[in-house]
Amino acid sequence: MSTHRALRATVVAVAFGATGLLGAGVASAHVTADIYGSEPQKGGSGAIVLRVPNEEADAGTTKVEIDFKPEYALSSVRYKPVPGWTAEVTKTQLPAPVKNGKNLDVTNPVTKIVFTAQPGSGIAKGDAEYQDFEITASTLPSTVDELVLPAIQTYDNGQVVSWDQVSTGGAEPEHPAPTVKLAAASAGGDDHAAMASGSGESGSGGSSGTDDTARWLGGAGLIVGALGLGVGGGAVLRSRKAGKSNA
Repeated sequence: MSTHRALRATVVAVAFGATGLLGAGVASAHVTADIYGSEPQKGGSGAIVLRVPNEEADAGTTKVEIDFKPEYALSSVRYKPVPGWTAEVTKTQLPAPVKNGKNLDVTNPVTKIVFTAQPGSGIAKGDAEYQDFEITASTLPSTVDELVLPAIQTYDNGQVVSWDQVSTGGAEPEHPAPTVKLAAASAGGDDHAAMASGSGESGSGGSSGTDDTARWLGGAGLIVGALGLGVGGGAVLRSRKAGKSNA
């Protein structure tokens, strides 16, 4: 009996551990910018998931605006369509060109993307729901170690919350801006986060899709392995009991 209990405890622990790996990072109290996989490289492309939770008990979120600093010199920002939402990418003509991460002149960088909920859609009031907005950006700057992406969240009651405060190393500000760290450029260049499938602009899929598939298959493999461990353990116990009965 003690062997069966120990085996069952092991299976449960592994199963819960696998589930935790797959579900990590689901809940967040603030608007955040997340990277799945390795950090995007300076001068390359980056796939970013902006997670927007609703935080008002009596109002739902109907618009989300993400701002990009002109000095980042982003020549392209693509988005994955979200059912019930529209998206608009804005470029701004600058009085003088700025250098991008590949040291090329950019005169009209992307400075904003706005996601707007269609009537009857949006993030429901209360604190139980959130929405992910997936984008890819290039060419990433080479002169900063971190992207700061201020966000503006608008509710259906007219309330507007700006997530634009930058942490200075002390306590977290009340409305921190979403941030993304950038890794140093590698000698082979950066193919990380080529275009996500279903993006708002045309582009072929790259290593990002392969990495995502591998990660999900790896997570699923953990759960399947845990279940297999339970089945195998049960078979061993049954064979032992059968052997005792025959004896």
